[in-house]
Amino acid sequence: MKRALLTAIAVLLALPAALQAKDTPLTIERIYAAPALGGPAMQGLDLSPDGLQVTYLKAKQDNLEQLDLWAYNRTSGKHALLVDSATLAPERALSDEEKARRERARIKHTGIISYQWAATGKGLLFPLSGDLYFYDVEAQKAKQLTATDAFETDPIISPDGTQVAFIREQNLFVIDINQSTERQLTFDGKGTIKNGMAEFVAQEEMGRSTGFWWAPDSKKIAFIRIDESPVGIEQRYEIEGESFTVFDQRYPRTGTKNVLNKVGVLDLSQHKPKPQWLDIGQQSDIYIARVNWFANSQEVLIQRQNRAQTRLDLLKANSHTGKSSLLFTETGAHWINLHDHVKFLDDQKHFIWGSESQDTMQLYLYTVDGKRVGTLTQGAGVVLSVEGVDESAGWVYFTANYNNPLETHFYRAKLFTAEPVVERISQRAGTHGITLAKKANTYLDNFSSVSQPTQTSYHNIDGSHIEWLEQNLLDENHPYGPFKSAHIAPEFGSLKAEDGQEMFYQLLKPANMKAGKRYPVIIDVYGGPHAQRVTNTWEQRNSYWHQYMAQRGYVVFKLDNRGSGNRGLKFETPLHKKLGEIELQDQLVGVDFLKALPYVDGERIGIFGWSYGGYMTIMALFKAPEVFKAGVSVAPVTDWRLYDTHYTERYLGHPEENPAGYDASNVFPYIDGYQNGLLIVHGMADDNVLFLNATKVYAALQNKMKPFEQSNYPGKKHRIRGKETRIHLFNQITEFFDRKLAN
Repeated sequence: MKRALLTAIAVLLALPAALQAKDTPLTIERIYAAPALGGPAMQGLDLSPDGLQVTYLKAKQDNLEQLDLWAYNRTSGKHALLVDSATLAPERALSDEEKARRERARIKHTGIISYQWAATGKGLLFPLSGDLYFYDVEAQKAKQLTATDAFETDPIISPDGTQVAFIREQNLFVIDINQSTERQLTFDGKGTIKNGMAEFVAQEEMGRSTGFWWAPDSKKIAFIRIDESPVGIEQRYEIEGESFTVFDQRYPRTGTKNVLNKVGVLDLSQHKPKPQWLDIGQQSDIYIARVNWFANSQEVLIQRQNRAQTRLDLLKANSHTGKSSLLFTETGAHWINLHDHVKFLDDQKHFIWGSESQDTMQLYLYTVDGKRVGTLTQGAGVVLSVEGVDESAGWVYFTANYNNPLETHFYRAKLFTAEPVVERISQRAGTHGITLAKKANTYLDNFSSVSQPTQTSYHNIDGSHIEWLEQNLLDENHPYGPFKSAHIAPEFGSLKAEDGQEMFYQLLKPANMKAGKRYPVIIDVYGGPHAQRVTNTWEQRNSYWHQYMAQRGYVVFKLDNRGSGNRGLKFETPLHKKLGEIELQDQLVGVDFLKALPYVDGERIGIFGWSYGGYMTIMALFKAPEVFKAGVSVAPVTDWRLYDTHYTERYLGHPEENPAGYDASNVFPYIDGYQNGLLIVHGMADDNVLFLNATKVYAALQNKMKPFEQSNYPGKKHRIRGKETRIHLFNQITEFFDRKLAN
């Protein structure tokens, strides 16, 4: 008897974990536990220059937040750990500058968070714990390049693979990889002067995280020198659990002054390089959006944006004389969206440029003198990224959402042709993330859909499959296997906005629906510009929590209202000069749709959002209290006069020129309409949407004697990160909705 029992236990223990707990309910604790529910993920994919190795970052089995460097050998078909981040260098406390930089870049991981291949193929550069390392492929070991108390940030390997440029204490340095000899290139970086660094709004709002650029021949470096002295000082409070720190942060509130910019070039052939400053014009109240080198390594392309963001000048500057000329100008009635869709051709005669001059982002061919000579792409949708160019074969490779804005596909277009010739390469319905080989003859595809977690595969350039690197089958052995049987497939559809434009939604129905029963609704909203929440991909934001709530009896709904991204200017710009009106109007179209469904309880509708979505949540409860019974607002902007210049003025204009628009866009004029059911959550060290936004609305609600709830997280920034913190946060949100909506 005892032996039989022990045998049975042994057999049970031998079974896969998924089979042991076939009907295991999904929990919030499991969502944030290891291993990741999405299965093994190959992050930061890249191909070695010879195409024989695929390198990637992978989280530790027992720590989802710490990444190591791995490689897949295409010859042997085996995966191998190249660098164990914990073994190589223990984590040390991040500098304040590095904390801020990572927050701007939305980097949530520790360990090895980025790397770069040397063009020679001899090794890979990566930062770790404040220092720089170079992994030697032949020696199969990492060499430490720097060892200082300071943090070396933003390392970029030279195009010839022999040197690394980086930032240390607000100055620009280079180090020779083979000799480990170091040179300091700038010397005045301190206080408000920063060399080679991107300012706050460049990182947070402009999509530019660096402030220096190697010339293609590796002999020069272009860089930006910023002077933050005109920028006003905000006293930002970082309230920890047991301490309180006041930071004087240079924060450019809308309507106030920005940094002063200078663009220079350093010639590394000089013993002590002296900057050759480039002419960027006499107007100082501008943004330097991007800097690129022409293929000849002699001239620099500077993208200069006016303060109103309705004009983008492309300047061609001589790196020897500093003189510049205007190539051409992009203008927009509302604003100009910045992008990275620029590629210089090796023929030194042409470059590719992305433009929304015809509403949607498309690619065009220009001569280096600024003449448009060809339209390369066209389609019902927008170009999302430029992946590379095969000049000899005459193709540019890119991703776009043509014909279906919920999906991302891989395309190519002819370079030199009278009319656009566009071919789709990827075929599977879903979202394709592409890494193109240097020779543009093969590519890696990180693919997922609402029914398939991320898979990584290797393909010929015609799209034909070569091999799986990570098939990630959703079977009983998959981390999501125990929850697969309870998984609720999302439904997609579209609704018409007031102006007739099509808005897409995603809907999860409650589990185990019963005929005649009506269920509460949670609307997960963002609603703001440059974001798209409804897509055919596996891990969307909060998607596992959506499953959790649907399995507990909620309808979960998302709608991309007008103003959302990746749909073209006509769809984006209706919110111009007045925020929170068109967006809420469109969300109410979604509510009308939901109320017409026979299984929806129209009296129990809740709304949840983060950042702009947090703002939308408050606006919903303040302006439509008869519609929304409860709402959770996380890290909301409540007063747009408290937010930064580049973002706010892009959509609302300067506050002195549009005071009525600012007033109407803030939450406070509508506070009398609010009745009940609001929970506001904020990180008490948020340096993006300052905690002041929360305390200001707290005070206003208290002065009006309005009931609300608050939850503030000591030491947490805008994303309120941390495993335990996120578990606490989403348990709290769930309990709140249960209390307000479940009965």
